[in-house]
Amino acid sequence: MNQSSSEAGANMSLALRAWNIRRKALLMGQVQGQGYIGQALGVADVLAACYFHALRYRAQDPEWEGRDRFLLSIGHYAIALYAALMEANVLPEEELPTYGMDDSRMPMSGMASYTPGMEITGGSLGQGLGIAVGMALGLKRKENPAFIYNLMSDGELGEGSTWEAAMSAVQHRLDNLICLVDFNNQQADGKSTDMLAQVPEEQKWAAFGWMAQRVDGNDMSAVVAALDAARAADHTGPRVIIFDTRMCKGVEFLENREITHFVRVEPDEWATALAVLEEGKPQ
Repeated sequence: MNQSSSEAGANMSLALRAWNIRRKALLMGQVQGQGYIGQALGVADVLAACYFHALRYRAQDPEWEGRDRFLLSIGHYAIALYAALMEANVLPEEELPTYGMDDSRMPMSGMASYTPGMEITGGSLGQGLGIAVGMALGLKRKENPAFIYNLMSDGELGEGSTWEAAMSAVQHRLDNLICLVDFNNQQADGKSTDMLAQVPEEQKWAAFGWMAQRVDGNDMSAVVAALDAARAADHTGPRVIIFDTRMCKGVEFLENREITHFVRVEPDEWATALAVLEEGKPQ
């Protein structure tokens, strides 16, 4: 029986799924005492909506040919995707304490050869969309109706390879490609909007020929509606959703820190962060 995310999540709200993803990410960060927690907390709503509403997959058969492919271009977000894969029963939660350890299936940066459900080895920013274009074109030629979802960061919008891939996707009319941009306005060197001249991103993608939307990535209703619209759109080319997210969402004292790209969490603060998250647990 094919397992869709909507079927898998029918008995649990998407808000609770997102909360569980945040909690698992914090627990993994606590194991190592570090990690890209800010990004994981920020993008949890998007991941919950993808895995428990939009994507078609089989948890026990990650290589199922009919699956939608979820590509993690931003390899340093792996802690977030591991949390989602555990929530989706693709990875066993019993492996959570092995995060980042020797011989773990969950290295600190995502590697497809290690982890079930990890479609590509991401990391060098700007490569994911190009890989997604090739995979989407391959599915088209095999007449496979599956979708490719590519999660990338706002930092990748400054990479030339991203825009070459964007043009290729339009050239090949890849209506089975949905690009998800996590726009948290943070890079290692500061705000993304301070790195390179930015124009309104939705209009830029639309000018390239993409169906483009921009929504609050921490508003679950908006996220779900955008994913539904992207998949169902009567558009002959690719689709993009720009999600404005807040780093460290759900843990206010971390949200308010000036530097959140690799947010510093002191040894005695992990328990506090988990307690703060617990206070906001949805019913």
